[in-house]
Amino acid sequence: MLNPKVAQRYAKSLINLATERNEVDAVEKDMNLILEVLEESKDMRLLLQSPVVNTDKKEKILDAVFGGHITEMSKGFIRILTSKGRESLLLEVSARFVELVKQSKGILTAKVITAGKLSDEDRASINKMVAEMNQGTAEIEEVVDPSIVGGFILKVEDKMVDASVTSQLRKLRRNFTDKTYESTL
Repeated sequence: MLNPKVAQRYAKSLINLATERNEVDAVEKDMNLILEVLEESKDMRLLLQSPVVNTDKKEKILDAVFGGHITEMSKGFIRILTSKGRESLLLEVSARFVELVKQSKGILTAKVITAGKLSDEDRASINKMVAEMNQGTAEIEEVVDPSIVGGFILKVEDKMVDASVTSQLRKLRRNFTDKTYESTL
């Protein structure tokens, strides 16, 4: 992250304004679109961070890319960021805004790392587990990592459940190396 404190302040300001005007859902949709485009386009991120490209040019490019697809509030917010020279924070601010909206709705993002793709049954049981941990709802982000061999690793906020085969093998190895075994004869 370039500047998480500043991004947090801008995101809070935007969510407060959107709440005041009853436009939270529309602005969330806009921020998700911006987030998606900026995450996929390295060139766009580099353009926004470039000190060589002037602010007016950046604002015109952002308007050309997002203009017809986002609300006036979001357009105004982008203009404020660019006028303050903070356009390089657009990705961070968008991501933080989406997180704040999810928090306000009681939705957590849970990251599940598995060795293979999850079945519908596994997905349902993980949803149930996260709901019990959180006392609410969760969005599940699935990541496939064959290096964990089997099982899963579940991360929800500051909590983690590591039920991977790799972790269990590591524990087993530690148990064997930490203990000295003597003959009972």
